[in-house]
Amino acid sequence: MKKNTIRTISLFLAFLLAVPLLAQNQVFDFKDDPVAAALDSLVTLKIFDNTSTRQFKKSIGNKYNFPPDSVPRYSDLVYEARMAKLNAKSPIKLEYNDEVRKYIELYAIRKREQVSRMLGLAELYFPLFEEMLDKYDLPLELKYLAIVESALNPQAKSRSGAMGLWQFMYGTGKHMNLNITSYVDERCDPYRSTEAACQYLKMLYGMFGDWHLALAAYNAGPGTINKAIRRSGGKTNYWELRPYLPAETNGYVPAFIAVNYVMSHAAEHNLYLTPPKYYHNDLDTVKIKSTVTFQQLSQALNISTEEISFLNPEFKRGIIPYSGGDTYYTLRLPKPHIGLFVSNESAIYAINQQPAVASESTSGPVITRQEVKKVHVVKSGEHLSVIARKYNVSVKDIKVWNKLKSNALYKGQKLVIYTEEQNASKQADNIVTAKAPAATSESNSVSASVEKGKVIYHTVKAGDTLWNISKRYDGVTVEDIMKWNNLTPKSSIKAGDKIKIILNG
Repeated sequence: MKKNTIRTISLFLAFLLAVPLLAQNQVFDFKDDPVAAALDSLVTLKIFDNTSTRQFKKSIGNKYNFPPDSVPRYSDLVYEARMAKLNAKSPIKLEYNDEVRKYIELYAIRKREQVSRMLGLAELYFPLFEEMLDKYDLPLELKYLAIVESALNPQAKSRSGAMGLWQFMYGTGKHMNLNITSYVDERCDPYRSTEAACQYLKMLYGMFGDWHLALAAYNAGPGTINKAIRRSGGKTNYWELRPYLPAETNGYVPAFIAVNYVMSHAAEHNLYLTPPKYYHNDLDTVKIKSTVTFQQLSQALNISTEEISFLNPEFKRGIIPYSGGDTYYTLRLPKPHIGLFVSNESAIYAINQQPAVASESTSGPVITRQEVKKVHVVKSGEHLSVIARKYNVSVKDIKVWNKLKSNALYKGQKLVIYTEEQNASKQADNIVTAKAPAATSESNSVSASVEKGKVIYHTVKAGDTLWNISKRYDGVTVEDIMKWNNLTPKSSIKAGDKIKIILNG
């Protein structure tokens, strides 16, 4: 009888100990959660240096000596203690409960790869956020709000149409004086949207006097929060107000609190950043004095259009317009590329004298570039990135045009592609740069007058462009080099290529 009693008590104690663990391992459905969707959008970004991630982890060390694939889990008591320390240092109340734990597990357990990328993007955007928050005397913890909104994806677009790092809706963006035209959407401009977000958050806090309610109003709108307060009988505590709020807003403040925790305790969860190709201090800006396209910049500066688009997400059509006078836009690029742009600025702008020119005048945008709709039939094993390169568009464009939710394709699938055609024979004597197919052989046909000249082959060096190559040989133009080597305005060259040069006389 005594043994049975001891066994019964032991089983009961084991059950009691297991209850918290079962609760912690509860599976939550994030299928329609906008926070989870924002994280998933990071998977397709091409701005990360994945090859150096392992070396980066080694370089920063692992102070907790976790195995590489370890996914640490902690009890509620540990979470509560860590959150209490964060709360003591923050003017925004950071409290721990089951809803917060749900989002901690989303970030620290279920979406670890995406969070590693997000940690990398923080190195790019947080210095800007902190500078702007300090300017408006706002809590620096608000930088984490952009993670809840967009997971720091500057090209993020929600199902409801919110755009950019701070996910402004069209009406709110216009209300906050963000410029939105056929060519430009400043909701996606990292600098301008961050300043607008700071102004908006300061206004919302002034309305409610409570940061939880201000955050909820940022998500749902101040009118929705005031309506919820009335329906609740005057409650102004966020947790008491939650039953009266939209479903999306119910998880908004818990997600914000969870992000504060995970970003502050990433190392304790064996989370390390995936390094982005560029950090905040690697970038600079330059004023644009004439209309220019991403494709022209890519050719001239040897940087991909996808990278230009990522760094300048406010330009919707791959065109930076110019309307003259004091109105201008800025181009954001890595510092070495800024130097190259400044050195060759006139030559780059000269390309815009051709028919493929877009401008934005006071009477509205005018475009003379011809856009052609094509249908691409997917071949076996073909990937979106390959198709995008073929038509000189981005993967994101193809997915938007065809309403694709993933990168998965199947043989025979028809994709709509919008590509631009222009008359290559009228290109100006300009920079055309860096990464193209190897030059053609000496046997290629040329005009009879040119064939009389001496043929040499120029070996392309790092940093070479068709423009600076042409300047090394008297009487040779960029158009000549393109013709002799069967290159087009969309071609590029790379170090080691052999370029045919025909010297007259």
